[in-house]
Amino acid sequence: MTDDTDSIVTEDPLTGEEIELPGDVEVGEIIDSPITGAELEVVSLDPVELQEAPELEEDWGE
Repeated sequence: MTDDTDSIVTEDPLTGEEIELPGDVEVGEIIDSPITGAELEVVSLDPVELQEAPELEEDWGE
């Protein structure tokens, strides 16, 4: 079985190693790094740029 969606190769901002993303990735999408397992956020598509995703803090109405 083959996937018709092109993939995008970009750099993991934590390690500098190349990682492959799905071709239909969108800005704001969170992906898991296949190298470190860290959550990365897509911040730009032209060129493709990733940043470590911010930690979400729970808001309990405080």
